[in-house]
Amino acid sequence: MADIQSLDKTPLFDLHSELGGKMVPFAGYAMPVQYPTGILTEHQHTRSHAGLFDVSHMGQAKIRARDGGDPAAALETLMPGALRVLKPGRMRYSLLLNDEGGIEDDLMVTRMLDAEGSLYVVVNAACKDKDYDLLEERLGDRITLEPMEDHALLALQGPAAVAVLSEIAADVSDLKFMQATMVTLEGAVCWVSRSGYTGEDGFEISVPAHAADGLARRLLADDRVLPIGLGARDSLRLEAGLCLSGHDFNAAVSPVEAGLSFAIGKKRREDGGFAGDGRILRELAGGAERRLVGLRLAGRAPAREGAVIADRDGNEIGVVTSGGFAPTLGAPIAMGFVPPAFAGDGTAVALMVRGKALDATVCAMPFVPHTYVR
Repeated sequence: MADIQSLDKTPLFDLHSELGGKMVPFAGYAMPVQYPTGILTEHQHTRSHAGLFDVSHMGQAKIRARDGGDPAAALETLMPGALRVLKPGRMRYSLLLNDEGGIEDDLMVTRMLDAEGSLYVVVNAACKDKDYDLLEERLGDRITLEPMEDHALLALQGPAAVAVLSEIAADVSDLKFMQATMVTLEGAVCWVSRSGYTGEDGFEISVPAHAADGLARRLLADDRVLPIGLGARDSLRLEAGLCLSGHDFNAAVSPVEAGLSFAIGKKRREDGGFAGDGRILRELAGGAERRLVGLRLAGRAPAREGAVIADRDGNEIGVVTSGGFAPTLGAPIAMGFVPPAFAGDGTAVALMVRGKALDATVCAMPFVPHTYVR
């Protein structure tokens, strides 16, 4: 294991250490996997109150068009979402595709409030260098990409998040899910979106790095807020049925296979014009050879990534991509790929764990309903 001190550190590294965070290597950064309260408490507190996550390892960047036009026109050649129609302060989940229709990464794209119509993007930590290189290589003659390395990123998630944050900046309560605005928090101008990766209502806050520690301490001073590590972040997103880049999809998996067809704009389904559109449009019309599904296990033992999915006769039909225990449900859950014939809700399958077949049932996702404010 890499030495923690040799890893990149977020602006909140000292705070994590002060709070007793168990630091582990993640995407080249030293990140807290949990705090002394433990993953189960952190998970449940986020579902019932509010949790504060340090996600400063994610990649944040501004994108502008070199010709002064709309940078979304260039991005739409690699992404299937309808980005040019984004109004200021509106955001969209999208996918960075390769020419074979596989997903290089998923990301959030937001129209900023400036006169240029700039776009703000957030990409996954493990992919950010690759993503930036791909965008520069494919679109560098049309866009300028400016990594925001002087900014941290915090996520405040849970039913109490709006009450907590609106005590510092009342305007945030006016935002709806997938909307963003500029607000001043603890004297720093921040870009705040009503979004997140837990299935709960909440916010993501892009804050100048020098102000991140002070803002985090202010939020944690509220009794409704606990610091949350990577362990609970993963169990929360799994319950919410949200894909994890590099696990539930990769560069060989299409949006249709991954159940992410909602990220393909209606008009773009008709016209194409994005990377890998031939394969993706064929799969939209005729179906894909495999589908990502939810799985509920009958017992208490979880199945982890890589476990084989078998039919009732023991034939291998697929593989688990994410799995673990769901604290909200008090039961193990998983996600995995199976052929369409086995993708119907209620289909009985078996998950092979340490040579033992665990009974499971295909089910709809999310496992725990989303509580977004629309």
